[in-house]
Amino acid sequence: MTNTFNTAPDGPRLTSVGKFFIFLFIVATLAGAYWLFLHRAHTGNAGNDPANGGSTALQPSGTATPRSGDTVEIGVAYGTEKKRWLENAVDEFAKSPEGRGITVNLIPMGSLEGAQAVVKEDKRINAWTPASTLYTETFLADYQVKFSQNPILKQENLAYTPMVFIMWEQRYEAFIKKYKALSFDTISQAIAEPGGWDAIAGKPQWGVFKFAHTHPNQSASGLSTLMLMGYTYHNKSKNLELADLLNLDFQKWLGTTENGVSSLSNSTGKLVQEMVLKGPSSFDCVFAYESTAIDFLQNAEGRWGKIRIVYPKYNLWNESPYYVLNVPWSTPAQRTVAETFMHFLLTEPIQRLSIPHGFRPANTAVSVKFDQSPFVTYAPYGISDDLGTICEPPKGEVITNLLQIWQRLQH
Repeated sequence: MTNTFNTAPDGPRLTSVGKFFIFLFIVATLAGAYWLFLHRAHTGNAGNDPANGGSTALQPSGTATPRSGDTVEIGVAYGTEKKRWLENAVDEFAKSPEGRGITVNLIPMGSLEGAQAVVKEDKRINAWTPASTLYTETFLADYQVKFSQNPILKQENLAYTPMVFIMWEQRYEAFIKKYKALSFDTISQAIAEPGGWDAIAGKPQWGVFKFAHTHPNQSASGLSTLMLMGYTYHNKSKNLELADLLNLDFQKWLGTTENGVSSLSNSTGKLVQEMVLKGPSSFDCVFAYESTAIDFLQNAEGRWGKIRIVYPKYNLWNESPYYVLNVPWSTPAQRTVAETFMHFLLTEPIQRLSIPHGFRPANTAVSVKFDQSPFVTYAPYGISDDLGTICEPPKGEVITNLLQIWQRLQH
């Protein structure tokens, strides 16, 4: 048998065979280490592979997927009319596979207030869901002047709601007896009545007629109010033009009505909540979203009696758009998560959660007509599918001038 070592008098030395075996050992060790590295890299990505039970959430093109175990936090600025629904949705998202390791911070803001916050670089905001697309064109123009890029990466409409008059039932009956209909025209007449409710219905204890809507420069429902007043005055449902706004008789009528508005809250939810909390002593009538009326309807009846819902002759849809923002302070992971949350909001279970809060889901697979649906049970209060004539949103320049005219009428 041949030894691998020679036993020469000056000590052991490696033979050729010994050196060969040591070389094989080193090669095998390096190969094993390389195999282990590849195996770990593969298993580390398995959490994002649907075949291995990973997330199947859609990812925006050109953005990075959060790594397994990472925590991502996003801020969503939202119109307060969606407060209760979105709070429920965030709770459900946290329980879902898509929401694992994600924190969604809801930031309540009036719709126009939210747009202005993004333009002013509010770094808390990674997604924005106002009540309406009505102000979107103006928002895009303002942002692009400052940053020279489109701030919207992805968008979807979440839910729909029209505008309504909300009035206390007892006062509605007295009002109808005098004016025959509830409209912007008759509200303007009631506001201009120096004798207030004494002249309207022989009720001096009710004081003056108190009408409210939100601040047009801060809330989409306030802007919608002005727009629909313009369409109502000119008796048309599309092509509201600058010439219509510059009509002196229209401006006089608008000024008379607006000078009698009792409150200009920056939030539709807060406005209707104040009506419910304080009762008829605060407002006789407000103009707000149908969804907000439904959301607070039961609370109002339990405090001050029934309320009445009336749809205006000219109306519009508020679409609750959701915008994934393409802003400098959003990381690729935050943009991905913002889109994942958007898709989650459009799933059937979460869309159904919007119905008790008065929304008409954007997902057409979800019906609003079923037992216990507010669109069925609240029909005696005036909730209806007859929404009036739906108007087309005017151009951005018309909206800008309408807000400027309103601002001047306040002085």
